[in-house]
Amino acid sequence: MLEELRISNFAIIDELNLRFEPGLVILTGETGAGKSILVDALEALIGGKADTTYIRSGADKAIVEGDFLIPGNLRPVLLEILQREELDEDSQHISLCREIRLNGRHIARVNGRVVNLALLREIGETLVDIHGQSEHLSLLKVNQHLRLLDNYAKNADLQAAYQKIYRQLLEVRREQHHLRQIEQEAARRLDMLQYQISEIENAHLKPGEEEALTAERNRLVNAENLATLVQQSILILDEGTPEHPSLLEQMGEVVHHLGSLIRYDPSQSALLETAEGIFDQLNELVRSLRIYGEEIEYNPKRLDLIEERLNLIQSLKRKYGDSLQAILSYARNARRQLEEITSASERLEDLTHTELELMKELKEVALKLSANRRQHSQALAQAIEKELAQLNMEKARFQVQINYLEAEDGLPIDDGRKVSFSPNGIDQVEFLIAPNPGEGFKPLVKIASGGETSRLMLALKGVLAAADDVPCLIFDEIDQGIGGRVGTVVGEKLWHLARRHQVFCVTHLPQLAAFGDQHLLVRKTIVGDRTITEVQTLSGEQRVEELAQMMGNLNPATLQSARELLQFVREKVAQSTLS
Repeated sequence: MLEELRISNFAIIDELNLRFEPGLVILTGETGAGKSILVDALEALIGGKADTTYIRSGADKAIVEGDFLIPGNLRPVLLEILQREELDEDSQHISLCREIRLNGRHIARVNGRVVNLALLREIGETLVDIHGQSEHLSLLKVNQHLRLLDNYAKNADLQAAYQKIYRQLLEVRREQHHLRQIEQEAARRLDMLQYQISEIENAHLKPGEEEALTAERNRLVNAENLATLVQQSILILDEGTPEHPSLLEQMGEVVHHLGSLIRYDPSQSALLETAEGIFDQLNELVRSLRIYGEEIEYNPKRLDLIEERLNLIQSLKRKYGDSLQAILSYARNARRQLEEITSASERLEDLTHTELELMKELKEVALKLSANRRQHSQALAQAIEKELAQLNMEKARFQVQINYLEAEDGLPIDDGRKVSFSPNGIDQVEFLIAPNPGEGFKPLVKIASGGETSRLMLALKGVLAAADDVPCLIFDEIDQGIGGRVGTVVGEKLWHLARRHQVFCVTHLPQLAAFGDQHLLVRKTIVGDRTITEVQTLSGEQRVEELAQMMGNLNPATLQSARELLQFVREKVAQSTLS
């Protein structure tokens, strides 16, 4: 409920700070006093129309603030929104604010923090419903009709069962879509992947192979030079020439001389051991060179094979990576992609079967839900027509239109048709009204008369009170075109409605105003050379006088009539409370 409303520099309102009570809040006052301006301010507060024309002359901005108590049944919905936006400071209260600035940069706040207008409107629409001159009419929104019908028909369990299957179906279809994308993309690459894998696998690559082949190629290409170098080294080490004895021959002489030396000085035996070791190493070097020299050969065929193999490796490197390891890694990834294609196809078969089963289950629950809606739609229409008759619209007829929308990819139903389905089922629901005989049924939004609209909203709200969870309802001009007798009926209905909601009503009818739990008088006064709007809470004799003035001139007769009216209302309310 709306606990407090603060307005500054809004139209002819200078400063207002109003506190409201639960139940039925009545606003009365002369035409032009500012009653509708209060409604405009509330509409701006919840994200409705707001432009610079609302700013009071001489001010640079208008501000509207409201503090709401969140009813228990609405807390989960609002807290989900607030937590999503990190605005959940208080689970029981919420504060909204709208600043309208001359520079055109309007500011919206929730719980003191700046938010965008869409969020303010989303929250505002859950808290306040305005009926009458305003366009902010939730019951005129077709997308609300299905929800209201379901609440009236108590379809919560069927809806939960339907939505559980619907979510499972969506999950299956999301996975199908993902796998089909993989399959479609992979199908285009399938031949290429198989070719690439085959090309790499047929090459039988081995780690380190390229380095070994490169070294062997170098040996084959330089075989003649290698053989010459080996022969020259052996010549120096072992063969020698007449002019230059070999190193082994000379080293043998060194060993011989040192052998003689240690006979004279045994302490130098280490020198002999070193020399003998060098002599043995030279011998081993010569032996290794002879073996290496024997292995050196010029083999053009082998060279061609090596060149061919290295060219293949270079070709694979250009295609798949800059090293053998990268090429082998590419092949592993390609094989993994092929495995995904195979598994995707198998999984798609399973999902197709699951989808068919879920569609059968969904159809069964959807048809039950639809049948229950159709059954209760008639009862709802009759109840609303009864309400309208009591509101001086006895000729009006109400209809809940329920249709299916055919769709090629829809849900198959028993008559062979495929119909569109959504999280709420297969039904397209819209409320229709025929205000006068012979006019035919029309959508609610086509009703031109503000008074008819307000009374229709009242009838709908009265019947759907338990189904509607918006806590604060505002009726502006609901008494247009009705007299005192019907005004009493409207007042009683509003009072009953206010047992479940906080209801604000702007009225000129004393018969309606007498039912208020709180009565606010709106009036204009002149302060200096400026017009301002004031609001006074009436009680006791002040309220009697206001009701008397609404009946005509203030005199003993109207005062007595006002007292009798209040007494009549008290008795009516007492009877309703007891029953």
